[in-house]
Amino acid sequence: METWEELIAEYRSFLKLEKGLSENSVEAYENDIRKLMQFLDMKGIVMPPERVDKAILHEFLGWTGELGVNTRTQSRLVSGIRSFFRYLLLEERIPADPTQSMEMPRTGRKLPEVLSIEEIDRLISKIDLSNPLGRRNKAMLEVLYSCGLRVSELVGLKISDIYRDEGYIRIIGKGDKERLVPVSHTALREIDQYMPDRNAMLDNDMGHSDILFLNRRGRQLTRVMVFTIIRQLAERAGFKKKISPHTFRHSFATHLVNGGADLRAVQEMLGHESIVTTEIYTHLDREYLRETIISHHPRSRR
Repeated sequence: METWEELIAEYRSFLKLEKGLSENSVEAYENDIRKLMQFLDMKGIVMPPERVDKAILHEFLGWTGELGVNTRTQSRLVSGIRSFFRYLLLEERIPADPTQSMEMPRTGRKLPEVLSIEEIDRLISKIDLSNPLGRRNKAMLEVLYSCGLRVSELVGLKISDIYRDEGYIRIIGKGDKERLVPVSHTALREIDQYMPDRNAMLDNDMGHSDILFLNRRGRQLTRVMVFTIIRQLAERAGFKKKISPHTFRHSFATHLVNGGADLRAVQEMLGHESIVTTEIYTHLDREYLRETIISHHPRSRR
């Protein structure tokens, strides 16, 4: 019979080597398990992991509530502990998963704002295509929506990261983690139409020759400017709700999930370390890699 410490050590190796999580993420998962161990110790309960049951876990959550831990933190604790016991079950160290029927505490988390396909079309239709910046803005928003990028990933996107023949773009996300994201034909077409104007704007002396989206001075577009562009378009389109670059990312994920895309494929496209982060999109409306994204994304059906 292995001890808590032995199993935690194995679990750490699993998270680092097989899941590829950062040291900070691994420590966060371990801390969640140690809080459960602390609870057992305070209660004077000597119990190996295989004997932990649903009743113990509910008592643990009640204890954290009494300590004043908010529901958001409780939800994270449940996620961390659930991940540990699922690993133990996978490795056949426990006969059953005691977290299987546990419910997440209600966090009151506000669901992200999402645009419908029609609203996205309406917003993009407000772009003035009579000037070079209009072509840039349309290409930018199509990439943002078609690929579900973070705004920092969008402004840092390089021409050399576009693999046109394969239909992917290469993204360097949080923690310098690299991922390949399918890009729609619509987005590639808009990039092609933007490129002549982009090349005319380029200031070769600024070292931005490989950056895709440039400002009028031929330099890399800033995050703030992307926010401003989208806010102005939202005003022209008559939207009352608050629209930001992240709204396009939320819409990308939601439309894929609604269309039946596999949640883990969406997770990988978004660059989420945890599937729990992606699962929020299943609450919006329930109605591998390239095949899943391309076949389910609205922009790929044109």
